[in-house]
Amino acid sequence: MTTIADALRDAAQALAGVSETPRLDAELLMADCLSITRSSMLLTRMRDAVPDAFAGLVARRSAHEPVAYITGRQDFWTLTLKVTPAVLIPRADSETLIEAAIGALAERPPARILDLGTGSGALLLAAMSEWPKAQGVGVDASAAALTIAQSNATALGFADRTQMLPGDWRHPGWQQPLPGPFDLIVCNPPYVETTAALAPQVMEHEPHSALFAGEDGLDDYRILIPALPALLAPQGIAILEIGAGQREDVAALATASGFAVDCRQDLAGHDRALILRPGRPD
Repeated sequence: MTTIADALRDAAQALAGVSETPRLDAELLMADCLSITRSSMLLTRMRDAVPDAFAGLVARRSAHEPVAYITGRQDFWTLTLKVTPAVLIPRADSETLIEAAIGALAERPPARILDLGTGSGALLLAAMSEWPKAQGVGVDASAAALTIAQSNATALGFADRTQMLPGDWRHPGWQQPLPGPFDLIVCNPPYVETTAALAPQVMEHEPHSALFAGEDGLDDYRILIPALPALLAPQGIAILEIGAGQREDVAALATASGFAVDCRQDLAGHDRALILRPGRPD
């Protein structure tokens, strides 16, 4: 009999050319097959027979399909979120925005939070988990994404203080229906150059509308940043995710719109989150 331990070893070897974390991927897929947690599987099931469905999941991962889309969920901050190919997979790097918000608002908890381009709702719902009295609004141009975000808000018990609204900042007047002003605005906009070479699991599976932003990757910042002052409360802040090498260019756009700018790095030491404050130094 082939045991789960044997199958995990073989799957990790098969995925070595596809994933940077082949053993972890294999374990997550196996735990999903068993409908138990990964830790429980590792502690109690390693000598059991392999579920029939496991081979199919490994084949999907071998074709570069992301683990999160195969299992239908992704951990972010302290939350487990539903994800589908309609939304970008939340990444640990984006948790830098939540850390930055907690640090910047330690003395004055936000009452109203806005997440622009909410996708799965990851940033909004993580922030709301930290401030249980806050009201939140998520905006996305994709109706399918809004459905996922609303599902996550409901599953986490945040539906009564959350609104998910359609909105496309590429169209004039998009911000008018928003019930601001907001004490905290978070946003992980598209910021990848259209000519960038991405890994197959990203390029072939994740929504391009959430990734690409023109030849220099700055198109969405050019639209969003000038709109932020009208959406922010007087003491409010906006926190934007940025890509590699974009700090100076995005900071210049923010300064031109009257913001003082600070930057936070992610765990790898890369510039990741710009904190924008209206008209005053850090």
